[in-house]
Amino acid sequence: MPQIPAALADHPDRLRWNERYRAAGFVPSFTAHPLAEQALSMRLPDGPVLELACGPSGSALLAAAEGRLVTAVDASDVAIGLLEQEARRRHLDDHITLVLADLGWWRPDAAGYALVLCTGYWDRATFAAAAGAVRPGGMIGWEALTQAARRDRPQLPPEWCVGPGEPAALLPADFEVISQDEAPPELATRRRLLARRH
Repeated sequence: MPQIPAALADHPDRLRWNERYRAAGFVPSFTAHPLAEQALSMRLPDGPVLELACGPSGSALLAAAEGRLVTAVDASDVAIGLLEQEARRRHLDDHITLVLADLGWWRPDAAGYALVLCTGYWDRATFAAAAGAVRPGGMIGWEALTQAARRDRPQLPPEWCVGPGEPAALLPADFEVISQDEAPPELATRRRLLARRH
């Protein structure tokens, strides 16, 4: 388990997510996200996978099981610990590097990854860095809340939600959008993007 950086010790995101993952009755499913399944079933260049705001991720485990090296980043040490335990149980821990960090300051290597995933977080600067981390021929998969989510959860800060046309509208010109949906219908308050870098 990575050591808790001083900048994260009292970080509200770390505390909030740790509380959620420690809550009575919480059991991680370790089910891969549909975006991860879709992207990993398509043609990808050689290279590692990066998952941002991974939580106790089934997507990271799926990529590792397919032989990819994976870097999984999250601000919650509880989430990282759960993922670490499951990776060890599945004998995949040698394929997964766990990074305990705040995505507000952590940045990936440029053009370093065959696939970059994020399915529960939105920040424009992080998205820009993530797009820059995709190597030619690689893909980015992203799911985030839309502004429609604020109808039922008005306390959500607007900056946590993608705007009209986003995130596809923020991609550099060398990306081709494969899909951007408001689907599945039961998740209409979320938008899902899959795009490939030329």
